[in-house]
Amino acid sequence: MKTTITAVRARQIWDSRGRPTVEAELTLAGGAFGRALAPAGASRGAHEAIDLRDGGPRFGGWGVDRAVAAVNGEIARLLVGRDCADQVGLDRAMTDADGAENLSRFGGNATVAVSLAALHATAAAARLPLWALLAEGRKPRLPLPEVQIFGGGAHAGRRTDVQDFMIMAPRAQSVRHALEITADVFRAAGGLMADSGRLAGAADEGGWWPMFESNEAALGDLTRAIELAGYRPGEDVFISLDVAANELHAEGRYRLGLDGADLSSGEMVERVAQWVVRYPILSIEDPVAQDDLEGFALATARFGDKVQLIGDDILVTNAERVRRAAAAGAGNAVLVKVNQAGVVTRAKAALDAAKALGWGAIVSARSGETEDVSIAHLATGWDAGQIKVGSFARSERMAKWNELLRIEEAMGEDAEFAGASAFAASVAAGLT
Repeated sequence: MKTTITAVRARQIWDSRGRPTVEAELTLAGGAFGRALAPAGASRGAHEAIDLRDGGPRFGGWGVDRAVAAVNGEIARLLVGRDCADQVGLDRAMTDADGAENLSRFGGNATVAVSLAALHATAAAARLPLWALLAEGRKPRLPLPEVQIFGGGAHAGRRTDVQDFMIMAPRAQSVRHALEITADVFRAAGGLMADSGRLAGAADEGGWWPMFESNEAALGDLTRAIELAGYRPGEDVFISLDVAANELHAEGRYRLGLDGADLSSGEMVERVAQWVVRYPILSIEDPVAQDDLEGFALATARFGDKVQLIGDDILVTNAERVRRAAAAGAGNAVLVKVNQAGVVTRAKAALDAAKALGWGAIVSARSGETEDVSIAHLATGWDAGQIKVGSFARSERMAKWNELLRIEEAMGEDAEFAGASAFAASVAAGLT
């Protein structure tokens, strides 16, 4: 068979933070080849697949020699001779052999690189772009970009408590149009910060790293930047937040250092609810901590009919956790991170579970990224509807935005942009 795996290999490379990560390559009998690179997160959920790191003094403990050895040794022996087109079988073989739910023996950084490389190899053997292979003959939509303008939290020295201040343009006509709008707002925001003397640099994901006196001040300035760029907040451009509240949670309380606030779960939800009232917010990720399902349900009841409420740390790209949250009335969208699940098919299962519930879905990059463009193809081919890559700067981010432009061009007249239709029905109804 031309799709029989003949070689599996890995090497250490470097991510966008200058930390080691894993690159995997698969070669098939017919000569096809696939390569993929593992990303890494800074704010990580306790229930997600974990990277295997070497520890010790070398590279500050971030080395990946053990994960690379797992790929070149046991994983290679496990997969060579198998049919690469059997993605379910390959992923199951790795997860079963690892034996741990969080893939701690091989490392999620090892398994995700191999799993994605297998997808690329299969697409190459079929002589198809990856998005087309994943679409399986269906006509998918190009995803709506969610783009960071201001970085905070664990991505910017915790200068703001909220991790990401982002924008979305659901009424744009195409990916190209949405990114052009983003470019205007990104430049306007940078100019606003520079003119006021509050620009401190760039955050991990490429967004502006400004100096704010409160979290709400960031919301006010982002709204102002939208206006300075010539767009109407709440009509042309909306705000999206990743609160990453798990990073703010300790001993049952939420501590907003910038605001000098110490809040209960209910008070945290009310604080975010007031932001929804005052600013053109359309989407909120992780408004409460990873194990605060009751708080997430409260937030959903409080403002889930007005905004997209995304579970990241609380769902960790896990289909069963998605269904459990839905049963509790908690959330209406899932963030899909392939490295959080550890293998491609687990990530796809979480996305499918969300779709079956009528939820929204966002395929996401991580804060520690590489030049790998796989997620542009996953978000398109899986018809996720939305994609979150980071900001509109730094080549590991722009590589993915630019890949979406290539996909859109390749689709030609068949290209369809998800836009407002990407959201759960209750939220989309307010946009159309």
